[in-house]
Amino acid sequence: MRYLFPPEGRVTLQIFANLGFMLHFFILGVQLNANLLKKVGTNAALIGSLAFAMPYVIGGLSYLTMRSLMPMDQTLRTGLVVVVTANSLSSFPVIISLLSELNILNSELGHLAIYTSMVSDLCCVCMATTLTTVGAFREHSKWNSLSSMFWMVFFFVVVLFVLRPFILWLTKKTPEGQQLEEFHFFVILVLVFGCAFCSQYLGRQSAFGPLLLGIVLPEGPPIATTVVKKLDTITNGLFIPVFFAISGLTTDLMAFRGRRALAITELVIIMGYVGKFVGTLLPALYFGVPFRDATSLALIMCCKGITDVAIYNAWRDGKIMDDLCFGLLLITMLIVTGIARIMVGRLYDPSRRYTAYGRRTILNSSNNSRLRILVCIQNEEHVPSLINLLEASNPTRFNPITVFVLQLSELTGHAVASLVPHYHLKKVTSQATSSEHIVNAFNRYEQRQQGSALVQHFNAIAPYSSMHDDVCSLALDKSTTIVILPYHKQWTIFGSVGATNRSIKYVNGKIMNKAPCSVGFLIDRGQLRGNPSVVIGKTFYRIALLFFGGVDDLEALAYGRRMAEHPNISFTLVRFKHEKVPTKKGEVNPEHELLREYTIRAAMSKEKNQYREETVKDGSETTQIIRSMEDGFDLVIVGCHHDPESPLLLGLMNADWVECPELGVIGDILAATDFTFSVLVVQQQPPTSTCSRSVQSRVFPASFDDEGDCPPPHSTNPISSDESKRCPV
Repeated sequence: MRYLFPPEGRVTLQIFANLGFMLHFFILGVQLNANLLKKVGTNAALIGSLAFAMPYVIGGLSYLTMRSLMPMDQTLRTGLVVVVTANSLSSFPVIISLLSELNILNSELGHLAIYTSMVSDLCCVCMATTLTTVGAFREHSKWNSLSSMFWMVFFFVVVLFVLRPFILWLTKKTPEGQQLEEFHFFVILVLVFGCAFCSQYLGRQSAFGPLLLGIVLPEGPPIATTVVKKLDTITNGLFIPVFFAISGLTTDLMAFRGRRALAITELVIIMGYVGKFVGTLLPALYFGVPFRDATSLALIMCCKGITDVAIYNAWRDGKIMDDLCFGLLLITMLIVTGIARIMVGRLYDPSRRYTAYGRRTILNSSNNSRLRILVCIQNEEHVPSLINLLEASNPTRFNPITVFVLQLSELTGHAVASLVPHYHLKKVTSQATSSEHIVNAFNRYEQRQQGSALVQHFNAIAPYSSMHDDVCSLALDKSTTIVILPYHKQWTIFGSVGATNRSIKYVNGKIMNKAPCSVGFLIDRGQLRGNPSVVIGKTFYRIALLFFGGVDDLEALAYGRRMAEHPNISFTLVRFKHEKVPTKKGEVNPEHELLREYTIRAAMSKEKNQYREETVKDGSETTQIIRSMEDGFDLVIVGCHHDPESPLLLGLMNADWVECPELGVIGDILAATDFTFSVLVVQQQPPTSTCSRSVQSRVFPASFDDEGDCPPPHSTNPISSDESKRCPV
């Protein structure tokens, strides 16, 4: 080890470690929102307070018991007191990093853990400040203590009322969506190091100043996003590992030999972790948190990280803690945190609650019920086609719709994920933002509908790895019937693929697997035809539905039925049949009944609605017919999944040919670049129960006397779906 890390080289490593430590806390601070404390509820406050106090109680009792049973020298007694204090820590930055790694940052448990750790950390800061002040008055003169407090307050004032306004003035002319100029970024970096020097000079940790400067600056773009992009990789990829390496190199394992104090110290450490676990678990259970979630929360609060290691290092360097306590605290931290992380990953699954609710599909909805649609948007380019789709949904006074517009943004420049109504977001610039453009477009759509459509706006800021949880949570809370997702590819006006977002593809796949309702993928090619409008077009807006059979096609047909009644839409239902599979007379089949009803309706409105049957023998002929429809429609609807043994798809099920399996075989063909119409691929929510006789009555109830044996499913969502109620985040 001496040859691998010579003593003269450790100085350089220590410099890199301290640099990474300062930058890490500045990056964290600039992503934090100082208003988070306002969102802390009573439950989180009490859980956090007990999570801070119980390690003191149980650890302190263990220390007093051991001291009464066996003699201890002064060094061991002092070390055990420090160990009891160390076990009470629950670092807020560490908890956020852990939640992000576990992909539960924006889950219900994640939000509770964030607020709980924030309260616990605040208790630690208050106690540390009190003890430091009292100790300073005892060890030094009152004048020196008051002078130290004055300069610390003065430092706060300078950071808040001088540096913050200066940085905001420096960066206020940065265009929306752009990063800071290099010179502006360099100035901020100099101020960070200046704050680190001042805090060190005033007797605080060098990271205290950068953390304070980061907290007073606004989160999000342009400052936070620029800082994260330029510093996060090198800090977390190089400097922070060096920091941990230095801490490990300075750990003296030889101090563990022949020490009777080792068992005593380790026992007090373990009892402190027990206090942390019990102090979190019991109040969480008292407030009604499920046992698995409460256990996961308790395990999360037991985890430690870079902040704790930095505190241990400071205490050891200040001779407050000896090498034995330092080494045992580090090793126990590694073991407990490693085990807790694995157990939380096994115990907590945020998608578990989505599977406990009844079916929410268009097919299973009553004919006169309000259609509730959740529309997800990443950028402005999707807006025209999405509004066209909503127009085509034919909202009327008797069949109204409610639209929940969810704008999805990647968690960049923010430490905590959020899902909030749009009006909760503060406007960061005086210019109209892209988000405001989207809101205005949908608001104008709502005004045109004159009461037949209601629009609510939400914003989700989350990492791509867990963004689907926000979508599914909102769909569940608002009792939506279908979620409309934009496709991860965008087309240029020349018909070629202009951009591909693999992260959005990942999010879409997760939503498709876990959504508590039906899902629709919208492949937007409206710009290739000048975005024809359903409302103001001089001709019919042409929609075709390709029907191959199966529950997804039935869901698509249920949605298409609403569209077919729109006065400005020409709707064509194309049914594909195999030439060797004739329909048996007297056969009762929901698909046949639905199709028969549509043919009756199409015959009554020959001018705008049509029904066609195409007889094919294999997938090759199916593809030829689909390609012959290229110039005849503006939008094509198709179900996602079909019977893999169907002769209609023979030869098309080769996995090597399918580029986007989440769209299904036909959807993948329609997503090819040589088509110019938009495509809506519909997937019905996976069934939780079977009810076949009520299928046709729920789609065309007016034409059947038999209403079916199964009653319409009722929502079991305990959260009210009243239109005036907003997302409970």
